[in-house]
Amino acid sequence: GGSSARSARAAPERGGGWWHWYASPKTGARLRTGKQIGKWEWEHIDSVSGEVFLGDRSHPSTDYDLCVLMGVHDGWAKKVRDLGLAYQVTGEEAYAAKAREILLAYAGAYLMYDLHTTRNEARIGGGRVGPQTLDESVWLIPFCQGADLVWNALSEADRQAVVDGVVLPAAREVILPHEMKVHNIQCWKNSAVGCAGFLVGDEDLVWQAVEHPVRGYYRQMADGVMSDGAWWEGAWGYHFYTLSALWGLTESARNCGVDLYGDPLKGMFDAPLAFAMPNLNLPAFNDSSEVALKGRASIYELANARYSNPDYEALLAHSDRRDDFALWFGMGELASRDARTWTSANYSGSGYGILARGSGEGATWGCLKYGPHGGGHGHPDKLNFVLYARGEGLGVDPGTCLYGLPIRADWYKTTFAHNTLVVDGASQEQSEGRTLAFGQADGVDYAMAEAGPIYEGVQFVRAVALLNENVLVVLDQVCCEEEKQLDMVYHQRGTWADIPEGEPWTPPDQVGYRVLRDASIRTAEAEVSLDVLVKDGWQVRIGLSGGESTEVITAIGIGVHMEDLVPTIIFRRRCPETAFVWALSLDGSPVELTQLPVLDDAGTGLSSGRAVAVAVSAGDAEKTLVANPEAQQVCVNLPGGETASVSEAFTVL
Repeated sequence: GGSSARSARAAPERGGGWWHWYASPKTGARLRTGKQIGKWEWEHIDSVSGEVFLGDRSHPSTDYDLCVLMGVHDGWAKKVRDLGLAYQVTGEEAYAAKAREILLAYAGAYLMYDLHTTRNEARIGGGRVGPQTLDESVWLIPFCQGADLVWNALSEADRQAVVDGVVLPAAREVILPHEMKVHNIQCWKNSAVGCAGFLVGDEDLVWQAVEHPVRGYYRQMADGVMSDGAWWEGAWGYHFYTLSALWGLTESARNCGVDLYGDPLKGMFDAPLAFAMPNLNLPAFNDSSEVALKGRASIYELANARYSNPDYEALLAHSDRRDDFALWFGMGELASRDARTWTSANYSGSGYGILARGSGEGATWGCLKYGPHGGGHGHPDKLNFVLYARGEGLGVDPGTCLYGLPIRADWYKTTFAHNTLVVDGASQEQSEGRTLAFGQADGVDYAMAEAGPIYEGVQFVRAVALLNENVLVVLDQVCCEEEKQLDMVYHQRGTWADIPEGEPWTPPDQVGYRVLRDASIRTAEAEVSLDVLVKDGWQVRIGLSGGESTEVITAIGIGVHMEDLVPTIIFRRRCPETAFVWALSLDGSPVELTQLPVLDDAGTGLSSGRAVAVAVSAGDAEKTLVANPEAQQVCVNLPGGETASVSEAFTVL
């Protein structure tokens, strides 16, 4: 469309499409836009294979040009804001004149666009510029901000054209009728409606955005922000997406004399700093990829301006501070900070038990995920555990993919794609777990949680113990009302280095499993060791204690896209009760695991699913760990012949 809007004809001829359709139909990787081949047509290139695709208007999922058009629309709205800023800073009328051209172009075009959803349906929930009320809102916010910045340079007729042709129809007729209660999308809609209301002086629109009891800003803060500051959907991408939505409303309100900067919003800025891995990335939980805090630092310019926090400044030190937020809200020189020391912490509101040792990016960090499901963006992965060490993600969560791809249901939204328990090959039910124990004893940091009702008649408890920066021990206890197929699944980034000889194994035609490649199986009674090469000179050893017959299945799963190959391990048993006791040696050294007898107060031996004790020997570290979820009085026969009486859920001896 060129670099400026010359007339109403300069606006694109169609509304935009859903960016989740913008993926290669072959690899699932995101497409990138190639050269323009027609007025509103482009080549679309697979970012992995390089194959070129052309848009096909027969279905929204293949109408790739629509996805690019959405970017064009968003670009015009941001240009209005940028031109308005330039006008305010310089006073030069040329900037206001150019912004006026774009505003009037959309005033003439907006109501000509068809109402359409992601599947091209003309109904509530869709937009005119975008395929969802979400997209409409994301577009309308900078449009209104820019209009406000040049409002005094517009004639009364121009203002009325913009209000009647775009602002009120978008806010009242497209966005408001679609209610999503407490949700990241509703935050975008509140900001759009609020910006529209503040722009035109419509008190009802402002009330709808801020005070509406079901969906307004205050309701979002009250019900959407967990006690530890994390957004309730449990996906860090959506946490920042929500922050990106909120600031437009909070700043518009502040400029109009309304202060919305309370403690819940501050908590949303604080939480990512608490939950980040040592490389300052946030895990790919639920419907999110990993989120790089350094890449999101810019919004902390606003946070620091409104709340003034040295921790925000420490994050901003990673930014070149040459972005919009630095220009608008930057507070001058930053204080220098030493490398951060990482410590363990449990966040029961969001359900994250973090175990950490060390300082700087080389620290060891793991997170046990046991909290609320997260609504439609949640994954069925209760007691999933992710691991980071020495600058690398090791035990990985694959996160998500573009929502239009079949692989999302076949892999990313399955329990099997996560580091947790799968029963009878089926994904877990939605549930919320709870902490059973968390703390430190005798130099060992530990987190223990139960999964909640993930399967009918199944109880799953996981305890993770961090002995030092190189050794983690996992005690997974499962109790079922009847015999079940129990698969304990773990995905370890790297390449297989040394695995025991096995037979080829054909995965079942079930979601998750059928994605596997190069699978093999072997049965073991004794201890099992599997080595994964992370990179040259660095191997991680995964060891499973012996004592029970276990099918050990090794294969290749997938990570961030279908060609991102990740070694996958399945420890499989068929029984009603068991404990999988396994360890991760991050320097590749042997870890010896010896299960010990556990007796109840009557002297009767308990199944390992009810209470399990393991003697751990790893270099200089020798510990006995006891997982006793019901916190009953039990007696443990220690390796030296003595006994110990235990009544806590988790004990280090």
